[in-house]
Amino acid sequence: MLEKLAGIEARYEELNKLMSNPDVIGDYNRLRAVGQERSELEPIVETFRQFEAVQKELEGARGLAEASGDAEMAAMAREEIARLEQQSREIKERIKRLLLPRDPADDKSAIVEIRAGTGGEEAGLFAANLYRMYTRYAEARGWSAEMLSANDTGIGGFKEVIFLVKGKGAYSRFKFESGVHRVQRIPVTESSGRIHTSTATVAVLPEVEDVEVQIPDKDIEIEVYRSAGAGGQNVQKNSTAVRIRHLPSGMVVQCQDERSQLQNKMRAMSILRARLYDMERSKRDQEITDARRSQVGSAERSEKIRTYNFPQARVTDHRIDKSVFGPRMQAMLDGELDEFIDELATQDQAERLQAVGLA
Repeated sequence: MLEKLAGIEARYEELNKLMSNPDVIGDYNRLRAVGQERSELEPIVETFRQFEAVQKELEGARGLAEASGDAEMAAMAREEIARLEQQSREIKERIKRLLLPRDPADDKSAIVEIRAGTGGEEAGLFAANLYRMYTRYAEARGWSAEMLSANDTGIGGFKEVIFLVKGKGAYSRFKFESGVHRVQRIPVTESSGRIHTSTATVAVLPEVEDVEVQIPDKDIEIEVYRSAGAGGQNVQKNSTAVRIRHLPSGMVVQCQDERSQLQNKMRAMSILRARLYDMERSKRDQEITDARRSQVGSAERSEKIRTYNFPQARVTDHRIDKSVFGPRMQAMLDGELDEFIDELATQDQAERLQAVGLA
């Protein structure tokens, strides 16, 4: 690890020199690339230099403890050694985390897709609950939530809802919500008072720019049609809804919520780019990790990442075996998700450290 860190430090110094090179300064794209690489290496180099400084102090303290003929001075040196060894271990752990390959999508905005699973109309109502929970979470973190597409049930639920969470780093948090969410409660549609179990699936994709995923015109087939409002009301007289089929993959995306055909096309293309980008990431990462496999399974009740049990006022995340109860459950449904997401991020980090042999 020390050899790797020394190599990173040498590259960092090389980048510093390039930043003042007239040829680089005159080339905006190259200057930007050099600056970005430098900023990514800077925290690693700074932490490595802290580690080296502590190691130097530690060496001096050990030498003093061995050479001192004064018992009191030797005792003070041993205390200093203990403090510096602890500091050294903490810095080394920070270095390990910094050396982990960053997910390039972590800084991106997130496209969140929620679909009703098993459970009929109750599953649609639960999908609406999740939509509310996520939009409140986004707002609390200063991000905006923008509806991209929705197919409602007519009674306040969603068969499917897709929205964009716009903000730096949104994907790094929302990606831990991918999977099957299960709810256990008495539905408002249930007259006999029986507890039902229903599911909704959540998929989270990083938003991507046109330059990151280019889709040739020959690869898509665009169909326009008239969109209808809730319950068949407010039927559009013009064909503003858009359905896009990606011919190589067979993927279909449709949007009808905007008033203009152009806006619906732009939103549908945004969703398509995100899905294609995620599909390519999945292929690339499949050999080294299962984390980018299909995010939502088959939506069966047994394939769940989290259970929301209303009779027991309990939410349990099965990946980290963590539950919250009572008022904390309601707080979570109101968007206070960090308690779960922080632990999921910590677990993910630990697994990745182990996978690359740094644990």
